[in-house]
Amino acid sequence: MSRVAKSPIALPSGTSVKMAGQSISIKGPKGEMALNLHPDVAVNEEDSQLKIAPKSESKSAWAMAGTFRALVNNMVHGVSQGFEKKLQLVGVGYRAQGGGKSLNLNLGFSHPIDYPVPEGITIATPSPTEIVVSGSDKQRVGQVAAEIRAFRPPEPYKGKGVRYADEHVARKEAKKK
Repeated sequence: MSRVAKSPIALPSGTSVKMAGQSISIKGPKGEMALNLHPDVAVNEEDSQLKIAPKSESKSAWAMAGTFRALVNNMVHGVSQGFEKKLQLVGVGYRAQGGGKSLNLNLGFSHPIDYPVPEGITIATPSPTEIVVSGSDKQRVGQVAAEIRAFRPPEPYKGKGVRYADEHVARKEAKKK
């Protein structure tokens, strides 16, 4: 049985919830998000808390309740506080420049990379070697950060490349003669 589904989700002030049938939409200061619920999952709103429960006692219904509790919690957190991922560029001459609808990356290739910023995502470059990806949808923020990292993942010998700020790159020893 899922223990995740049993804990309620606290709604912060400034967040409103609308439920219509098997869909739920949450609106907050950072935007609005909607989700279609699984038929085995029910959502109830009681005194600024959301409670997710399975409609039956089957194992799969409890699993879905836990999954949708996590998804709804991420929606509440996203529209109230937002999510962000920080990336670092490590390497001589590696730099990033954010400008409106695109991110310009120089990663040691013969050409610069222009990455178009998706709708609902904000990319900031506080310094030429730092990138901050932020938005209200946790999945999209993570996906955009992964796509930027995929242009030049960190390599194990010198550690050059694009890495997450909290990522540890396992270094290898160079080949000996």
